[in-house]
Amino acid sequence: MRPVAVVGIGKTRFGAFADRDLRSLAREAVACCLEDAHARPEQVEALFLGNFAGPSFVGQSHLAPYVAEACGLTGIPATRFEDACASSGAAFYHGVLAVAAGIYDVVLVAGVEKMTSETSARVAQILASAGDLAGEIRVGATFPALFAMIARRHMYQYGTRREHLAQVAVKNHANGSKNPFAHMRKLVTLEAVLGAKPVAEPLTVYDCSLISDGAAAVLLAPLERAFEFTGRPARVLGVAQASDRLALEDKADITSFQAVRRAAEKAYRMAGVGPSDIEFAEVHDCFTIAEIMAIEDLGFVAKGEGGPFTASGATALEGRLPVNASGGLKSKGHPVGATGVAQICDLVEQLRGAAGERQLRRHSLGLAQNLGGSGATAVVSILGA
Repeated sequence: MRPVAVVGIGKTRFGAFADRDLRSLAREAVACCLEDAHARPEQVEALFLGNFAGPSFVGQSHLAPYVAEACGLTGIPATRFEDACASSGAAFYHGVLAVAAGIYDVVLVAGVEKMTSETSARVAQILASAGDLAGEIRVGATFPALFAMIARRHMYQYGTRREHLAQVAVKNHANGSKNPFAHMRKLVTLEAVLGAKPVAEPLTVYDCSLISDGAAAVLLAPLERAFEFTGRPARVLGVAQASDRLALEDKADITSFQAVRRAAEKAYRMAGVGPSDIEFAEVHDCFTIAEIMAIEDLGFVAKGEGGPFTASGATALEGRLPVNASGGLKSKGHPVGATGVAQICDLVEQLRGAAGERQLRRHSLGLAQNLGGSGATAVVSILGA
């Protein structure tokens, strides 16, 4: 297997864009990525596209060639990957494997979602299709309800407090306020989060990620060719994907996602590093409890210590292990099909020392964790400068 590098990145702002369609978002991200890599469309040998629910959100199927045509990528293999909110993380995983195996030399991995064309109620219904429709969704559960149950169980088992969840939101909004690409560049206080409109107790609106439009793209190449495109390649040291049961009721312990643990173990082994070596991370905070669980499942802290670790300031920009310096899904936004690749873009910005106000002091080894559903899919990627 050949070493692989990210040689270009591009993304749109995340937000609610009434005047943008899915293809225009994808086109912008891809154009920015190719420009960043000093690459031409004709150099791209394959497109791997992450998209969760384009057919439901905008009524368009057969999305990969639809997007490829808009981006000037004609005649090449173009394939869509769907793994709920981990769709573009999965596309990235398979893109890396294709380059590492020597099937292609230059692969474009993109993710896109246009969500705000539907009402909030319809969006919730579409997102719920990533859960167990025959069971928990059939009786009325939504993802806020499922993660609220997870939060309650975590509180019961480990003494996690409501304030711990709120501090995740406060931190990520502070980070997102410094991110020009973020959907909600708004500072929030602990009191505001705790007193906000309830969604599914104990979660309020500030514990839940945003309904967003957006796109992101990365260009992959063998490490041996990386300097043909950029003087600042980011090495893909480890990447792994794992899956688990869809329904919460089928999990042995709903306070831990086994798919995250398995993917992390494989990615660490591939990279030859451990949790203590990681200097910063972008994790999937679709809900505030999800960030607390992620830093536990990734091995950064012991089970049950995620809340106090966050409250200590350890995951803040100036902390021992900055988490979601981008603002995370909570502030940056969560156009679900774009989120996984956007996380990779955020890692690369930090590795390059190009993250502006959010630039971290230690930034040579970063990790991204992308989650699908209530833990049924996980992709973990480790990148180094």
